[in-house]
Amino acid sequence: MKQRFLSVRFLLTAVVALFWVFPFVLLVLNSFKTKSEIVGSPLSLPESFGTENFETAFDRMSFVSAVTNSLVITVGAGVLLVIFPAMFGYYLARFDYRSNRLLLALIIASMIIPFQALMIPFVSIYGQLELLNSRGYLILFYLGFGTSLSTFLYHGYIKSVPIAIEEAAIIDGATRFQVFWKVVFPMLKPITATVIVLNGLWIWNDYLLPSLVLQSGSRTLPLETVTFFGQFTTELGLAMAGVLLATLPILLFYLVMQRHIVSGISSGSVK
Repeated sequence: MKQRFLSVRFLLTAVVALFWVFPFVLLVLNSFKTKSEIVGSPLSLPESFGTENFETAFDRMSFVSAVTNSLVITVGAGVLLVIFPAMFGYYLARFDYRSNRLLLALIIASMIIPFQALMIPFVSIYGQLELLNSRGYLILFYLGFGTSLSTFLYHGYIKSVPIAIEEAAIIDGATRFQVFWKVVFPMLKPITATVIVLNGLWIWNDYLLPSLVLQSGSRTLPLETVTFFGQFTTELGLAMAGVLLATLPILLFYLVMQRHIVSGISSGSVK
């Protein structure tokens, strides 16, 4: 009976995994085809596995420049989304004021507001202040929009850190600032890895916010993939190759860091 149950569970897992993997397999196969091949038979194997689509997409997307822009924005925003939310989460967790409980409630409430609801006033206000079309401003915007989730995760995790360790450091003469950076922060490695992965995936793949802020120049990889989609025609083969090229860096990053995601989220939201 147990063996039969395991077989059924394995079969269901395989079916679900197939549904998840199928779009990626379709993307890889069609990235080697011409537009006529894709339209005629999108599910078949390509006639040849030439690299023409990738070479053309590489040049048309200005791949090196786009990767550099995406990397600068992702790393810059990712670092800020570790430093400030970690300190803010520590302050909310260790100083149990009524105002801090209200702040935490506001942070949690802000996470349910979709960006689309803020999009039009956001562009209008910051456009009038001439705070658009800059990678630096975009990094600060990501800090604003990502602080709530990161602070929530840090707050939950810091509550699980024994306060006796901090008290011992204070007795030895350390200041609160030194206690946080030299004692507490090194103990936050699991949740820090989770925050880095979640924010890295979000910022690297984001299309909407960069399309509003970066009106010309300094285009990121998701913005460059639109190059292959025109008003009257779509270069499907090049688009597939471009999307695959844009996916590879963040896919490698995810494979390296994936083991931290589930453990970090569960420990940060439950403890």
